[in-house]
Amino acid sequence: MPFNLLKYGLSPEYPVEGDLPAPKELKPSYDVVIIGGGGHGLATAYYLSKYHGITNIAVLEKGYLGGGNTARNTAVIRSNYLTSEGVKFYAESVKMFQGLSNEFDFNIMYSERGQLTLAHTDATVRSFRQRAEVNKHFGGRTEMIDRQQIRELVPSLNLDPGHLPVLAGLWHIDGGTARHDAVAWGYAKQAAKRGVEIHQLTEVQELVIENGAITAVKTNRGTIQCGCAVQAVAGMSSQMMKKAGIRSPIQTFPLQAMVTQPFKPFLDPLVSSSALHCYVQQTSRGEVVFGGGSDPYPLFNTRSTLDLKESLLAHAIEMFPFLANAKLMRQWAGITDMTPDYSPIMGLSPVKNYYLDAGWGTWGFKATPICGKTIAELVASGGKGGLS
Repeated sequence: MPFNLLKYGLSPEYPVEGDLPAPKELKPSYDVVIIGGGGHGLATAYYLSKYHGITNIAVLEKGYLGGGNTARNTAVIRSNYLTSEGVKFYAESVKMFQGLSNEFDFNIMYSERGQLTLAHTDATVRSFRQRAEVNKHFGGRTEMIDRQQIRELVPSLNLDPGHLPVLAGLWHIDGGTARHDAVAWGYAKQAAKRGVEIHQLTEVQELVIENGAITAVKTNRGTIQCGCAVQAVAGMSSQMMKKAGIRSPIQTFPLQAMVTQPFKPFLDPLVSSSALHCYVQQTSRGEVVFGGGSDPYPLFNTRSTLDLKESLLAHAIEMFPFLANAKLMRQWAGITDMTPDYSPIMGLSPVKNYYLDAGWGTWGFKATPICGKTIAELVASGGKGGLS
């Protein structure tokens, strides 16, 4: 990256390379059609082309690339989960994130900052000890720290918020952030270089299923035949599954976040509290991001609400009281596809040659690389590999 930048700066012609080819007409047929041009869909296309030599692929996006949940999340990357399966899966994703800028020759602004999760009760401390041991067992860098260590790590944090004093913390050294739209564009750029076609403003209107198998996709720009199709549409997963005639347990809930005016750097780690239903991080531009849990009722809408703003900010101010004087700049929402057990749905569907990448809820962005690689293995193997 530095050598390319120096070469660019010293060139008298300042060569400009477009990230994506100019838009073109849809072909009559493709080996693989990927519905959804967010991080997961683009990652799947990239890994299919890179590792499996499958390049006759169309990625269909009804809006613009990464304009759905990929652009609306708060960019947190971590692997400090409780189950062995979850830890191994997300730890591999973290490792992949760390090398993406070099792999893409495109800066995704990955920053390893660590994540601190606060424990306010004895029960939470016991649970965090278990999580720390599971993480260590599978190679993760996670440990318990006490109040004094928390005070040294985050001097501006209030350790006695209201009736919930902080007893200890789960310190996840591998936690970090990345620029979410840069991740999508990096995958898109490299996939396009390998021959993948990316079609924006192309909405899927109907799935053509014959004899129990998908054979074509009807869009607002015409019908295309396909050997197989992959659904990666995040919050709209249940609606797309209906088009395939598949009953889904997924419900969609808005997930809101907000950001303040910029400040000088004061917070390097990501700080969260499950008891206060709030997390706080400071971006590289100095803005402070607040996020929390999903809205309490299903809704296919990305509106923001005053109720959530008031409750979330009340808890954030308990953690960092001086932020009471901060001015908010933006509030937004994404829509999360939640399954009853909070586990994603990956693999072949009841419709032959129709693959599902759904049910990621609030964990989709951090799984982008490993999910794309896994779905690509599933597609390339005809549904027989990828989920070992």
